[in-house]
Amino acid sequence: MTVRPLIELPLLAAIWGGSFIFMKLGGAEFGPVLFMALRTLIASAFLIPILLLNKQHLNLKGYYLRIFVMAMFSTAIPFILFGWATLTLTAGITSVLNATTPMFGALVAFFWLKDKLSISAVVGLLLGFVGVYFLMYDKLVIAQEDVILPTLAVMLASLCYGISANITKKYLTGIKPIALATGSQVSATLVLLPISLFFIPDVMPSNSAITSVLLLGILCTGIAYVIFFRLITFLGPTKAISVTYLIPVFGLFWGVIFLSEIITSWMTLGCGFVLTGVALTTGAIKFKRKTTMVQLD
Repeated sequence: MTVRPLIELPLLAAIWGGSFIFMKLGGAEFGPVLFMALRTLIASAFLIPILLLNKQHLNLKGYYLRIFVMAMFSTAIPFILFGWATLTLTAGITSVLNATTPMFGALVAFFWLKDKLSISAVVGLLLGFVGVYFLMYDKLVIAQEDVILPTLAVMLASLCYGISANITKKYLTGIKPIALATGSQVSATLVLLPISLFFIPDVMPSNSAITSVLLLGILCTGIAYVIFFRLITFLGPTKAISVTYLIPVFGLFWGVIFLSEIITSWMTLGCGFVLTGVALTTGAIKFKRKTTMVQLD
């Protein structure tokens, strides 16, 4: 594993860890559909000039339908599901549920692409899941009367991410990351923007909500998706989406910085499990097989 993915993986987790805060701040005022349509529109406006300057739009020729299908699973469907779920669930709980993405990605790869999972990867996935549980152990009590549907919505969104990563691996391996990121956001915008016109809010959203959607579109979508597709290229889908194990770690960190939240011993224990799990899943740490030498006389 090269140095670049080792840097980009936690960087992406740090960016996406902040996305749940932005969704919580702006989603309620805009409404989930319009908020996510603006997110993809802003990301598209940010990415298209970069795509054209690098002359990578030619890389998309012949792949439009495949990119459109991938975009439905990587962007349009999960964005709406997350936007709706965060109206009920806390940002922390949402990030925890999102951490099931590597499980779904690995299962999709195993059953669809017939990928093999090493013992290290399996143990890493399990440790990461246990770590996420410990990480949010004292935050899993939700004072809401009905959280079943929002919870299922986030799980479905995580499944969509797992499917999209494997679609990218199987059908879009020759496409550059910037082209993939731009194609996914433009495709999602073409679907979400017309629908969002039926969900215009009656009251103008606040400056805080507007800032949230701008940061979500440029930083957490435009830049983040370029990094994400680069990681799929370098690591493959199963290892790339293990980034979701790190997202709750950074979500807690941003909570301490911006929301004055307190880190408990359960959170510290969880961070250790999560980091170890990611290292095993991505191959940064591997189990060594014992070899026995047989001497013949």
